[in-house]
Amino acid sequence: MGVALEIVVYLVVGLAAMMLGYLIIDIIHPADFPKEIQEGNTAVGWLSAGIYAGLGFIIRSALVSFQQSEAQELLQGVCSTAIYAAIGIAAFVIGYFVVDILNKKYKLNDEIMNKNEAAGIMVFGIFMGLAFVVSGVIQ
Repeated sequence: MGVALEIVVYLVVGLAAMMLGYLIIDIIHPADFPKEIQEGNTAVGWLSAGIYAGLGFIIRSALVSFQQSEAQELLQGVCSTAIYAAIGIAAFVIGYFVVDILNKKYKLNDEIMNKNEAAGIMVFGIFMGLAFVVSGVIQ
């Protein structure tokens, strides 16, 4: 199997996983991400960047941990990559809510809706930290 085909397959799988993660988190978060991005809400921009960067890091770790040598293994690699991406999405959702619940001084949802860039950067950090943890388990 050619390397070019593997690149295309994993680019499609990776982008689909990142977009799915973005969509899921957009659904559970009270902000309308596309609208907020259009209005220049940098907090949502940081949150979105955390989704894409974190899932990209998890997907990369899944790829590194799985060596392809046959066509059948490409399918196995794609499946394991999708599973790890789903675990990452779940970790992001759970982590976001746990931090928000345990933090009694402010609500992340409110701060992000109020365009508080610091809150967006904090969520970016939460997502990346969780991505490092999931990635460490994969490798």
